[in-house]
Amino acid sequence: MDKDRALEDMMGKLGDFGRYQGLQFFLHILSALTAGLHMLSLVTVAAVPEHRCWIDGVDTNESVALWNSSEILKSIPLTSTGSLSSCLMYNEENITVTCNKWVYDSKYRTSSRGIDWDLVCDQRWRGALAQTMYMLGVFTGAVYLGGLADKIGRKKVFCMSAVLQLILGVVVAFIPEYWTFVVITYFYAIFGSAGAYIPAFVLTMELVGPSKRTICGVAFQATFALGIMLVAGWGALIDNRVVLQVIYGLHGLILIPHIWIMDESPRWLWAQGRPKEAVDIVQKALKYNKSDKVLDRAVLVSKGKVEKSKNTESSASVFDLFKTPNLRIKTLNVCLCWFANSLVYYGLTLSAGKLEGNPYLITAVFGLVELPSYAAVVYFLDIWGRRPLMTSMMLVGGSACIIAAFIDPDYIVSTVVVIAGKLFIAGSFAIIYNYSAELFPTVVRNSAIGLGSMCARFSGALTPLITLLDSFDPKIPAATFGLVAIVSGFLCFFLPETMNHPMPQSLEDGENFGKGETCFTSCLGKRDSIDSYNADDKAEEMVALDDMSKKV
Repeated sequence: MDKDRALEDMMGKLGDFGRYQGLQFFLHILSALTAGLHMLSLVTVAAVPEHRCWIDGVDTNESVALWNSSEILKSIPLTSTGSLSSCLMYNEENITVTCNKWVYDSKYRTSSRGIDWDLVCDQRWRGALAQTMYMLGVFTGAVYLGGLADKIGRKKVFCMSAVLQLILGVVVAFIPEYWTFVVITYFYAIFGSAGAYIPAFVLTMELVGPSKRTICGVAFQATFALGIMLVAGWGALIDNRVVLQVIYGLHGLILIPHIWIMDESPRWLWAQGRPKEAVDIVQKALKYNKSDKVLDRAVLVSKGKVEKSKNTESSASVFDLFKTPNLRIKTLNVCLCWFANSLVYYGLTLSAGKLEGNPYLITAVFGLVELPSYAAVVYFLDIWGRRPLMTSMMLVGGSACIIAAFIDPDYIVSTVVVIAGKLFIAGSFAIIYNYSAELFPTVVRNSAIGLGSMCARFSGALTPLITLLDSFDPKIPAATFGLVAIVSGFLCFFLPETMNHPMPQSLEDGENFGKGETCFTSCLGKRDSIDSYNADDKAEEMVALDDMSKKV
């Protein structure tokens, strides 16, 4: 499919995964660790512990009464489950009224934004808004910085974001006022969980060979889960919310050395008409891989310049994804898939704090349970294919959400079903990253993944608000998450398979790829459209890709 044989021949000499790709991949994947950590930082920094009303005369500044003391039980009504009301108390006339001061359970945390600003009861929406603004920041970073990386380079956007996430991650810890905090959080999210992560993922997908894209792509998701576990670990160790946020922000330091030791994508440089730089990087990589191959620099640069003169797509943007019918339909379908996966993923992740038990342990477990899912994806993705595995995982994950909505949350089976849903949806979420990188052409690949990530963050921004609907009926949030996942999972049947196909380079490649192929036509053996399209490509470009897999 990739019509530029010179580029594929050059990348083919590099092999699928050598020492050079290993070094660059290690540098890239560190961004996933910081992205996961920043994304869930509010879970601890703005945590809202279990709380009850402050009872004057019973609670004092020196000490507060035990929650099960007779004075407290007489002063605060019980809920239908037998626990103390979080927002109501009895006044002197024994009439229930709302309280304006609270006592927080200090068993797990004594310092947080939620405690400082009383983000409870009628102010609960403020906590949800802060998390929503973070997701909207990631949304903005995904669409704006994703497109910017296609124009000025993956590395430039990565390094700029690394510096700013370090600065903003520390500064936000010292903001004393709520609305200023929300604004800074928005910008913190733009660079903390989008600006470095997306370009780094694309850099890896454009550098490693076909046989290693699956494991490298899924490794990004696994590292993101490790970032979530770091949130829990630091939260359990550090009680002071200012120090805790500073620690989170300082993790950006691990990305600063990338400014000097990380390379730009040779594929992007070639597509931008800069073949000399692309050839130099690949030659350096060959030397680092201890290969004795020497590139014919003059010939490759000449071919690259000729190709550039024919190609007018270096200025392609995200809008080009919607100009042609086949590419437009695929883009819309994939965007819905990103939206659904994120909605369920963050809906289940953010609900971890509502489960009984140590909140840090539960958050860590929710990150840990993703790892078996990623292991299964790595094993089966190149056997079953991207589309069937992604679709089945979405359908199962969505069904688990709906089932959990109708099970009493106090039962252990409810927790098991929620964890199962998280397992499957984490797997499908990992696949969509790989799938998008393989489906969309090089000239708009970063923009396409940025657009998908934008849709994911938009649903992530909606997630905290949807969870507020449990005030009307506890079943609404989980049922909504599950229904969206099931609808999107079904529509994924109409997407083409990308396994064992070379990555498209031009917009024309992206439009022609997968025409007429759906899960239904594949099952019936009707693959004429895509097979006829790839026939010439296999004779020309696939040789280099096959050679690469044999060398590793």
